[in-house]
Amino acid sequence: MQISEAQKEVRTVYMGAFVGFIVTGVIWAISAALGTWNSKNLSIMALILGGTFIFPLTQLLLKIMGKPITLRKENPFSMLAMQIAFTIPATYPLIAAAASNNINWFFPSFLVVVGAHYLPFIFLYGMWQFLIVAVALVAFGTGIGFYFPDSFTLGGWVGTAVYLLAAFPFRAFAQKQ
Repeated sequence: MQISEAQKEVRTVYMGAFVGFIVTGVIWAISAALGTWNSKNLSIMALILGGTFIFPLTQLLLKIMGKPITLRKENPFSMLAMQIAFTIPATYPLIAAAASNNINWFFPSFLVVVGAHYLPFIFLYGMWQFLIVAVALVAFGTGIGFYFPDSFTLGGWVGTAVYLLAAFPFRAFAQKQ
């Protein structure tokens, strides 16, 4: 299988990350809402625990939509996707260190981490558009951390917006190919 063929299958099966972005945006919205109207601890737990279920929930929604939920065995990128996903929990100690210094840095540090984790998606999907999402998340996380260090949920709402706003253009791009 050629790289371009493997990338096309990733774009097709995962609808250009459309479903994953919707699932992720909803999880970020729940977490931000809990932080806004309930408690910071519940908000943090919601994002960490909810984040654990992004891929299974994405697969469930794809299945409900009648779409395939996995890449073919011949696709060399099936393991790459999983390896990229594991970069997030591997950085939890970094996020915890930032949040222990200032609890309001939880969402900004998470934005930076997830933004950086999207860089390999450019190759995985063969979509340069992931660079826009990566840069936006890193820039927003950095900016919020520095310029709004007293706001706990601003980063959560911004993350929600980035994911939900990116979902539809990403789907459209993947469908064009």
